[in-house]
Amino acid sequence: MPTVTVHHFARAKQRGEKLRLITCYDATFARLVDASAIDAVLVGDSLGNVVQGHDNTLPVTLDDVVYHTRAVTRGCSRVQVVADMPFGSYQVSAQQGLTNAVRLVQEGRAHAVKLEGGERVAETIRRVVETGIPVMGHLGFTPQSVHGFGGYYVQGRDDDAAERLLADAHILAQAGVYALVLEMVPADLSARVTREVPVPTIGIGAGPGCDGQILVLHDFLGLDARFNPKFLKKYRDYATDVRLALDEYCADVDAGRFPAEEHSFR
Repeated sequence: MPTVTVHHFARAKQRGEKLRLITCYDATFARLVDASAIDAVLVGDSLGNVVQGHDNTLPVTLDDVVYHTRAVTRGCSRVQVVADMPFGSYQVSAQQGLTNAVRLVQEGRAHAVKLEGGERVAETIRRVVETGIPVMGHLGFTPQSVHGFGGYYVQGRDDDAAERLLADAHILAQAGVYALVLEMVPADLSARVTREVPVPTIGIGAGPGCDGQILVLHDFLGLDARFNPKFLKKYRDYATDVRLALDEYCADVDAGRFPAEEHSFR
């Protein structure tokens, strides 16, 4: 299968073909994802939650994302790899954003970067795109603004908020994003953005009307039994499977069943 590029995203929207994205943080999972029909992986700052154990994404550093992006790109030869720009890596100035986007491509080997926000980050997006780095936008609930939002809430429910989100979507498209994540947005508003904005929309908690969907890999696999938001479909219950495997391993060690003859050297 050919390597996925920004042109693949544009063609998919033109043809009405759905885009399939997932997050990824290491080379082992990256190899599995690369062998599937997934179009792109996001090395998300969600690693702060699912890998580092934080309550939110804010403690994730640029060095963290560079490290995990480099690991993911080692496991990928086909899918597009998008690196999240973490909190504090682009908010100070457009020049700061450009400098750090270059780091993610040069050191992390990312194919594209993603950043959160609307009009306030448009100049940063323009600067990064002009340098030759594709940018994915992110509107709706933007996790790096969790304190500003006062928690995890659906965005764009009232008319004024919906119009602001739609206006920001047009601004980001004009600034040069090649795709746009919509997170925790009412389904009818996401469908409207998808109809009106020329770039593909990628939904997470944004209904079926988007051009594509993304989920966090660890959530998708059911690795955390405690995490059950409305928008999540768990395709496996690996939290239970892992616990059972650990119990079996411990029982085998205690009983002397492991290691057996076939696991021992002579």
